[in-house]
Amino acid sequence: MSGEALRRVVEDVALGTGGDPAGHGGGDVAGKAGRSRIDLEPDTVERDLIKLVLTVVELLRQLMERQAVRRFDTGDLTEDQEERIGLTLMLLDDRMAELRDRYGLRPEDLNLDLGPLGPLLPRE
Repeated sequence: MSGEALRRVVEDVALGTGGDPAGHGGGDVAGKAGRSRIDLEPDTVERDLIKLVLTVVELLRQLMERQAVRRFDTGDLTEDQEERIGLTLMLLDDRMAELRDRYGLRPEDLNLDLGPLGPLLPRE
C-alpha cells in the first residue's frame, strides 16, 4: 500500500467518511453498520481521547503478548522471565479493563474499522 493510500484510509477513519476513496462520506457514518468513528463533539472529547489512547495501548498489548508467546515457544526465556512477563501482561489486561469500565467502553469499542484494510485489532 502506498503512503498516499494509507493516508486516505487514516483520514477516512478519523473523519468517518466510510472508506470512500474520493473522501465523500455521504452523511451520517456513525449510523452505518459496523462503522466506528471518533465523535468530535465537545461533550465527548475526554471519552473519545481515552478511547483512542486505549486503542493504541490495546494494539501494543496484543503485539507484546504475541511476541512473548513466540519467545515462550522458542525457549528464549528463563522461568523467572516468563513469570514476570506473564504477570505484567495480566496486570496490564486488568488495568485496561478498569479503564474501559470507568469510561463505559467495551473491548470491541477499541477496534477501529480501517475500511478496506479491515479492523485494526484481530478478533480474539
